[in-house]
Amino acid sequence: MTTAENGVTADDIRRIYLEYMTERGHVVIPRAPLIPKDDPTTLFTGSGMQPLLPYLLGAEHPAGRRLADSQTCLRVQDVEEVGDNRHTTFFEMLGNWSLGDYFKEEQIPQVWTFLTEKVGLDPDRIYVSCFSGDPENSIPKDEESAAIWSRLFDEAGVSSAQVDVGTEEHAAAVGTDGARIAFYSKKNWWCRGGKAEDMPVGEPGGPDTEMFYLFPNVEHDTAYGLHCHQNCDCGRFIELGNSVFMEYQKAEVGFEPLPRKNVDYGGGLARIAAAAIDSPDVFRIGLLWPIIEKLQELSGKTYEDETRAMRVIADHLRGATFLAVDGVRPGNKAQGYVMRRLIRRAVRFAFDLGLEENFFPQIIPTIAGIYEEHFPEVAQHATEVERVLVKEEQGFRRTLRKGLKQLNSYRGTTVTGEELFVLYDTYGFPVELSTEEALRKEIALSESWREEFDEQMAAQRARSQQSTTLHP
Repeated sequence: MTTAENGVTADDIRRIYLEYMTERGHVVIPRAPLIPKDDPTTLFTGSGMQPLLPYLLGAEHPAGRRLADSQTCLRVQDVEEVGDNRHTTFFEMLGNWSLGDYFKEEQIPQVWTFLTEKVGLDPDRIYVSCFSGDPENSIPKDEESAAIWSRLFDEAGVSSAQVDVGTEEHAAAVGTDGARIAFYSKKNWWCRGGKAEDMPVGEPGGPDTEMFYLFPNVEHDTAYGLHCHQNCDCGRFIELGNSVFMEYQKAEVGFEPLPRKNVDYGGGLARIAAAAIDSPDVFRIGLLWPIIEKLQELSGKTYEDETRAMRVIADHLRGATFLAVDGVRPGNKAQGYVMRRLIRRAVRFAFDLGLEENFFPQIIPTIAGIYEEHFPEVAQHATEVERVLVKEEQGFRRTLRKGLKQLNSYRGTTVTGEELFVLYDTYGFPVELSTEEALRKEIALSESWREEFDEQMAAQRARSQQSTTLHP
């Protein structure tokens, strides 16, 4: 396969979605920057709902009660998973919200119509999950969502069998017998913290229903459990998105109803686009494939032979580009540190492709071209983005060879936290990159490497503070 898309493209899907939402009375709002405004609890905008949290809690949005957008997001907790067929640190979420307007009976058929009629996905390959309830907190099983899904599946002439699996571990152990609708417990409870018991007082949450697409030609990997199921990580099912029915608020004891019920839908644009071209590989879509093609051209190597390296580079440079557009600069703290880590990981994986000279100037215009129509700010800032990223690329390349040589010298030994600190302090290797390289090269790490590294970092900070005090 040499081309990414045949028929509907990711750009088409984004446009179709926003037009469809507009037809249904939604106001399309612009994307929020990747750096959250007035939210010190998180480094990045990691979901479509994050910028809308005040309105989900009851504030009136100036654009009304029906909103839609395509929000750029960054989740660096997935950085180690980039390299498989579906995880990326940077992604777009198609979103629609009802702020006290419609609820389950309108939202679920709305999503179904979008996926099956507007995008053209096969109804027989769509599976869903619903919330199995939380008796301890008097939150009932979401029978209502399941009944709506059952009706839609029946109308499409496909099975609507249901099964209650509880936890993901239980589903992997006993299977679902191919049930179309699976009830999960904690997996289908949505809140920002992920777990009901970890929610701060005042935080909104509620049951969600998630949509998956089956790729029957992907063989289940038993490393993820004896049986495959909707939430299995083997890649046979890919989650397309979820509808959160935000109707509860954490109280001092248990939960209480929100003043008004809200809907928060998030659909992964890349995953929906991959399903539309019947590919379980999101890197085959037009938002990423042009970057892959450029990497093949520059390196003379193929995607099939260097899949992981090309995936990591494509994802990380796209994320770093949008960070630069939104004002982030590489540094040693907070957002700047994450940006630096993405750039340096991209440079490191470029070595696997034989790209040992600066190649960012050939990639950034490709990224700008991909987003020229919907996010024109990328092309508008391309010159400055290139300057920022190339400067970091050049600086890191000067030390990368020496650092890799130093790390290779540790083969056959157990690397300590002090030695990892030297790699960080002398060669500019983020500790995460050093430990990842050690794993790749099967170099052992001491059991206490984290504590040893942190001690060295603390000592360095103390020296720096003393130096500042003595020599203002």
